[in-house]
This record gives sequence, C-alpha cells and structure tokens, in this order.
Amino acid sequence: MEWREIYGNWVLVPSQPKAIVHFLGGAFVATAPQVTYRNLLEHLATQGYAIVATPFVNTLDHTTIAQRVMRLSNLALEQLQADLNLGSLPIYGVGHSMGCKLHLLIGSLYPQERAGNILISFNNYPARRSIPMLEQMTDFSRFTSQIATRFVSQVAAQFSTQALPPFAVPEFDVEFTPSPEQTFQLVLDKYQVQRNLLVKFTNDDIDQTRSLHDILQERFPKLTAVQILKGNHLTPLGQDVNWQSGTEFSPLDAIGQFVKQEVYRDMNQLKRIMLMWLDPFSAFTGDLE
Repeated sequence: MEWREIYGNWVLVPSQPKAIVHFLGGAFVATAPQVTYRNLLEHLATQGYAIVATPFVNTLDHTTIAQRVMRLSNLALEQLQADLNLGSLPIYGVGHSMGCKLHLLIGSLYPQERAGNILISFNNYPARRSIPMLEQMTDFSRFTSQIATRFVSQVAAQFSTQALPPFAVPEFDVEFTPSPEQTFQLVLDKYQVQRNLLVKFTNDDIDQTRSLHDILQERFPKLTAVQILKGNHLTPLGQDVNWQSGTEFSPLDAIGQFVKQEVYRDMNQLKRIMLMWLDPFSAFTGDLE
C-alpha cells in the first residue's frame, strides 16, 4: 500500500477494504496527517480499513474548516467509489483533539451517513487558552484601552465647558466560531451520529472528554462508549521506530526491543481499543509491535 493524494486528501487503500475511516488530526499537526499520524493510520489500513485523511490549517472559523474538510473528503470518497466501487462500505470518522470538534460540527450541521465516530482527546477550549500568546495579546489590548480611556477623560476634564465626543479603544478579544458553548449546544441539539467511542488518556490536562460524554450520553445513551487509557495528548502521534537487529540477537538488541515495547505500549492499547470498537465481531489480524 502506498499513500496517494486525491483532491487534497491523503488516501491509503488496502486490497480488500471492509470499511472507510475519515481521519482529522489535531490543530497544529493536521497539515500532514499521513506523516504525523502515520503509525496509527497505516496500522488501521493493514487491518482492512481504507483511510481518507484530510489536512487542514487551523483558523478561528471552525465552521468553515468543517465545511471544507467535509467537501474535500466527499470528493475523495466519490473518486474511490468510481475507481474501486467502495460505495457500500460503512464510513467511520476518527478525530484527534481539534479533529474531534470538526467531526462533531460535520455531524451537527450537515446531513451525514456515518456508521460511527471515534473521538480521541476531545478539546474544546476557548481561543485564549488554545492559541499561544493570544491571552497575553488580549490582556495588553485591555491595558492600552484603559490608558486611552483615562487620557480622554483627563482631557475632557480640562475642557469641561466643551464636551468631547465619546472615545474608546476596542479591545482585542477573539473567539472560535462556533464558541465552545455554541459547539456543545449544537451537539446537544443536532448531532446525528448515534454510535460514538470517546477515548481519554490518563495524563492529558487539556482533554474535555468528560463534558462531551455528558452531552452525548443525554443524546444517545445506549450507543456512547468511553475508554480511559494510559497515555497523554500526544499518544496518537506515536511514530514507529524500526529497530534493526544484527545477524545475531545481542543484549543490545534485547534492550532495544524492550524500550520499543515500553514506548509504544500506550499506542498499541489505543490501536486495540479502536479495532475492537470498529469491528467487535471480528478479531483483528497481525501483531502489534
């Protein structure tokens, strides 16, 4: 199997696919998902899942991003259907971090026929916490606004007989569209994908899976599952290291294999959980290294 680009998507198709995975990555690593998530996506492909990974560049307008990645992925799916007759296969969404929010927006704002979504390390924080330096810029804008307002007031006091027109410096205050609150309300009111797996890692300080679970549990109580795994927010990005042994297996090779197993233990657990949820009636083939 080799990656190929179709209408801006990166696509990987096994010889006899049994389902399709539409993947969306995190905010700052989504521009090249075939590289940053290579380990995870290529393993899914070896287990029979065709991969359509849509790159995107993060902006404040998440609604527009969701619309764009949906349109691009649909073009790729139509092309695969024409080339390989994959139209009858179920389609699953898989998202990591911001990719989860985009899948939620797609499933809330547009008609979808998804067999389910896997949402890993969901993040829905406001822009001030999500974008580096934005909070400092907002605080600086508020500070300069206060200085300007005080200056104008002092000038007006000196010329009390002649009122000055109102003056204010607008504050630098920005937010994602939709906002975190609006996103949760959209999911609660309009989210259409009934079957969902939420994955949370134990060492993840920016994960908001618990809040999302409460909403999906209210909307689809019987089809919402949660898995809490060891790992952190970057676990899905784990890249494989191909340890090459010498002609004879040495103590150094044994140490290398042990280190590799420990490093990828969390990633391997994620792979197992995802495959079990995607196809609970069929055990996956192959070994997890």
